[in-house]
Amino acid sequence: MDLESFLRHHRISAPRHEHPAVMTCEESDRLVPPLPGAKSKNLFLRDKKGLRHLLVTVPPARAVDLNALGAALGAGRLGFASPERLQKHLAITPGSVSLLALMNDQASAVEFVIDRTLWEAAAILAHPLTNTATMVLAHADLERFLAATGHAPRVIDVPGATAAAGADSADGSGSARS
Repeated sequence: MDLESFLRHHRISAPRHEHPAVMTCEESDRLVPPLPGAKSKNLFLRDKKGLRHLLVTVPPARAVDLNALGAALGAGRLGFASPERLQKHLAITPGSVSLLALMNDQASAVEFVIDRTLWEAAAILAHPLTNTATMVLAHADLERFLAATGHAPRVIDVPGATAAAGADSADGSGSARS
C-alpha cells in the first residue's frame, strides 16, 4: 500500500505541499514554503552490533550527541545506518528519511524516538517518502499514524551535542539523515 492510500485507509489527514527537492535543513529553509507545523530532521541510526535500528526525529537545529543518546536509550554506541539498512527496514533512500517511512517497517524492527519539543507541537512537518514534498500532520494524526504502524513513540529530550562532541554528533547532513 502506498503512503497516500495508507493515510486515507486510517483516516489520517496530512495535507501535502510540493516543492523542489531538498537534501538538507538549509535547503528546506530556502525552498519549502512556510507551513503550519514544527520542522523536523530525521536520523536513521543503528547500534554498534547492528541489532537495534532507530529512527530519531528532532528539531532541525539540534546537533545530536550520539553517545549521550545511546546511553539514554540503553543502546550503547550509536552510528548512522547504511543506505542498504535504510532501504531494507524503511524502504527509502537517503535524503527521504521521514517518520512516515515507519509504515514500511512491517517487522517492527525500527524503534521510533522523537524529541519532546516536537511531540508537544500542535503539528509536525514530514516528507512523504520523497524530498520533493512536505506533509503537515496535526498531533492527533501523528498519534493515529504511529498506532496504525504499530510504533510506540519514545518521547525524550534528545541530548544535544556540544562543540567538544565533534565527530560523535549528528548535525543533519550525511547519508542516512534527512
